Amino acid sequence: MKLKLDIDPDIVAMMAAEVAAGERAVTAAMREVGTGLKSAWRLQITGAGLGFRLANSIRSQNFPRSGESLDAAALVWSKAPVIVGAHDTGPLIRSKNGFWLAIPLPAAGKFLRGGRITPGEWERRRGLRLRFVYRRTGPSLLVAEGRLNTKGQAVVSRPKTGRGKVTAPIFLLVPQVKLPKRLDLARDADRAFDGVPGLIVANWVEGR
Repeated sequence: MKLKLDIDPDIVAMMAAEVAAGERAVTAAMREVGTGLKSAWRLQITGAGLGFRLANSIRSQNFPRSGESLDAAALVWSKAPVIVGAHDTGPLIRSKNGFWLAIPLPAAGKFLRGGRITPGEWERRRGLRLRFVYRRTGPSLLVAEGRLNTKGQAVVSRPKTGRGKVTAPIFLLVPQVKLPKRLDLARDADRAFDGVPGLIVANWVEGR
């Protein structure tokens, strides 16, 4: 006597189809999460007034880069991690050599690298000598004897007349600076993480 058992529908085929649906759902969900988190971080940065250039340093990458997988993942990072991290944590900044932090004032003028210039470099570029001024009740100063141009920047005074010569504060000297916390990247990251299960389920149902 022979017994023949036919299972309809084919369970093996059903399981394979379900695994494939799961791979599509997880991969689609992680791509959506990565893109969404990148957009959220960029929006935070521009909203904090830190500019589009820093915002565009936020990048994302999906894994696997092609195809679908139940182990799909998304990586979101910044190409300027030091700057973004500083605005995210609000650190206390001290001088490396234990002396002063020289903060350029408006009369220092604009330079490359966002105005970050050392007193020595400023003297070389402007042709003026800086003089230390101690103040008991406030931050000390580095000042220069010259004149202010139409942009309010200190420049060499006219040698013959000396007309308009002033003592201009160029740098503010402080022992340390507390950078304000202007970003909260963890907030958006937590929201993205919490939304992953719902996105997987939604994509799994839609893919049926």
